[in-house]
Amino acid sequence: MNKLKNKSILLLAVLAMAIGSMSACHSDDKEKKEQQEEQEQQEAVENPTVEVVPVTKGRLSSAITIPGELLPYQQVDLYAKTNSYVKKLLVDIGSEVHTGQLLAVLEAPEVNSQVASAQSRIKQFEAVYYASKATYDRLLSTSKTPGTVSQNDLEQAEAKKNADLANVDAAKSGLKEVSANLAYLEIRAPFDGVVTSRNVNLGAYVGPGGKSTDPLFTVQDQNRMRLVVSVPEIYTGALSSKSEVNFTVRALPSEKFTAQVNRIAGALDEKLRAERLEMDVYNKSKKLLPHMFAEVSVPLPAGDSTYVVPKTAVATSTEKVFVIKVVNNKAVWVDVKKGLTSGDSIEIFGGDLKPEDKLVKAASDEIRNGSNLKVKN
Repeated sequence: MNKLKNKSILLLAVLAMAIGSMSACHSDDKEKKEQQEEQEQQEAVENPTVEVVPVTKGRLSSAITIPGELLPYQQVDLYAKTNSYVKKLLVDIGSEVHTGQLLAVLEAPEVNSQVASAQSRIKQFEAVYYASKATYDRLLSTSKTPGTVSQNDLEQAEAKKNADLANVDAAKSGLKEVSANLAYLEIRAPFDGVVTSRNVNLGAYVGPGGKSTDPLFTVQDQNRMRLVVSVPEIYTGALSSKSEVNFTVRALPSEKFTAQVNRIAGALDEKLRAERLEMDVYNKSKKLLPHMFAEVSVPLPAGDSTYVVPKTAVATSTEKVFVIKVVNNKAVWVDVKKGLTSGDSIEIFGGDLKPEDKLVKAASDEIRNGSNLKVKN
């Protein structure tokens, strides 16, 4: 029994020694593997393996999508110039009107009285003028007999006649001035368009002395509209007055519209730092409405020949924008400026670059300036 017990103890001891040896070996292998991985990581950081692309000359055409607004080609608010009352309303909201069409008739009884008074003054001054003219004509006829009329009396009569004639002319001018107020009592359309607002009712008191500051009517020309966009400063150098833009509106998402660039501001807005573009849009179908917002695709034609590289080759840090040129298997940071983008390509400017220079395809600030590189074949 004791012999069997001793054999069991001996067997357990041998097993324990074997397991300990295997654990030690496994621990050594794991430690070596970790050291090897750490060395590989350190080497990858110090000598990263990169893929390179050549610098190429080219011209990049692109387009930007920016928000725009549709405005009526012409819009006017119509007010009453003379204090008066609304006598007739001939149109309402949505009415299509034509140039010179009568929209409303106003009434101002005092204007009629002023016209009658001005006409009476003309007759009064004409009577005085005719009398002074007759006196002058008689003196002139009598003065042909020497010694009958002094020269001074003749000149005085002529001056009186001319003064009375001037009074007649002044009275006639006064009548024109008062009569003009009669024309202001008729509100007419200045151009073909649509009445988009009406802010008065029959009998309302309107004019400069009225309580309301709202216009009587607002008329818009909607047959032709202005598509207005503001292009950011960075893209203004590529704008052309011959360009054609495409745009869509939210109300008609399945339809695409086109328009020709007609006007370029030629200056930047001080607040937006952008240049204003205007396109004329013909709206015969009346599908488009003023003040709709549009998504506008503005083409940017290719300019002078530039360097074109993949977007991934341009890195941006907190301090600079740069590409990484490979020179003798070393990384060289080259400062550049971004230009137009199209698809996966981008224009770059500046920097010490030449055609066929090799750039790191996937640039980042983790590849430090001056570090050694391994280039993939």
